[in-house]
Amino acid sequence: MKRRSFIRNAALTGAGMIAAPYILPGGRLFAASGSRIANHVVFCMFAGGIRNLDSVQKADGNLMCGLLTGTESLSADIASQMHPLPALPGASLQTQGTLFKEFRYKSGPSGHYNGHTTAITGRYTDNSLSLLERPPYPTVFEMYRKHSSPDKSAMNAWWISHTNELYPILNYSTYGGYGPDFGANQLSPTNLFNSRVRDAYSNPLSIDQAKEADLKQIRDFMDGGFKSSGLNLNSGIANTEADRMAIQQFLDAMYTEHYAGQHNNPWGMSNPAIMNGDMRNVFYAEKVMQQFKPELLVVNMFGVDVCHSDFTSYCNNLRKADWAVNHLWQTIQNTPGMANDTILIIAPEIGRNAQENTIKDINGRGGLDHTTDDSMSRELFCLIVGPPSMVKQNQVINQVEGESIDIVPTIARILGFDTDLQQSLPGQHLGAAFV
Repeated sequence: MKRRSFIRNAALTGAGMIAAPYILPGGRLFAASGSRIANHVVFCMFAGGIRNLDSVQKADGNLMCGLLTGTESLSADIASQMHPLPALPGASLQTQGTLFKEFRYKSGPSGHYNGHTTAITGRYTDNSLSLLERPPYPTVFEMYRKHSSPDKSAMNAWWISHTNELYPILNYSTYGGYGPDFGANQLSPTNLFNSRVRDAYSNPLSIDQAKEADLKQIRDFMDGGFKSSGLNLNSGIANTEADRMAIQQFLDAMYTEHYAGQHNNPWGMSNPAIMNGDMRNVFYAEKVMQQFKPELLVVNMFGVDVCHSDFTSYCNNLRKADWAVNHLWQTIQNTPGMANDTILIIAPEIGRNAQENTIKDINGRGGLDHTTDDSMSRELFCLIVGPPSMVKQNQVINQVEGESIDIVPTIARILGFDTDLQQSLPGQHLGAAFV
């Protein structure tokens, strides 16, 4: 069996790398929705928890010069441990949009699953949910695909997640009338493109008993996150032949480039080791965007979660995620079909505690958790970036305004499927950001 044939078959029949695109059943169920602000939305979720003191309030200097105005400035001890990042062209993204400086995650446990679920469904979760359960309310992917007019295929909706373990659960819900028929394509670069896969399959394979065992091992590895989550991979998910072929060709190209080493340092860092998981997630999100030009793209970044035990590494990863999102915006501006027709939304899922815990890092700084009883764990920011014809430029809203449940209604308004949803979602469109 040729290497590319195996890769194609393992990726598509194993279903562990992408939760394959779903097809909308025939026939409209709802009337046409409203007019659009833009034809594309990219939502970057700074997962893992970011403290406002370390971001928009710049207590240790400007760690996020790609997003926030001002040149990079760091406390001396943190600066001594930072990886050098290339200069980015143009002004910070803050100057190209509206910054809600006092955004809030107002209700429910301040955990990752709760924060993600709120941002993806537009509803707070009051209890700590089982990590084996899908959300009880529709996700933004389901709402977009079910309520858009004309009907949208899953090729228009992509979910780039950190791993295959928890996050595919957030693709679609158990809510009546929604479910897998309305989910998005889900891609986990951490599991799909990694050195273990590359090293094992860098040469063409001849099929014998040993190789068959290798194939099973890699399929199990690729599907492992889904199995550990107790998900049924044959849950009625369907895919048109045309969509399957398009994804197949895309994956073939990605694997070929990956095995050739073209993805080792795609952004030309001074040291390839600087590229962390968040940066690679954004890199593959750019590849998806350039290939499919989705109307709805949600990207998950999780590197800052090291803050529980290593504040300095948290700062380093925060800078890298910031750099990557700025790079993503530059790529959008250079992608025909998305340039000048895309709105970028950036927000953390949750905040972090004001007080340090007892774990010290290399600089003697304490780690930061995100506990429900600490009010700073509910303090966020939200940055909405877009063309001047759509989004108010260089606007900062300093008072407490906006909360996590407002992101989904805002996406719905931008993409024009809000008419059917405005009576069922508790949040509000963040209209202050738009022209």
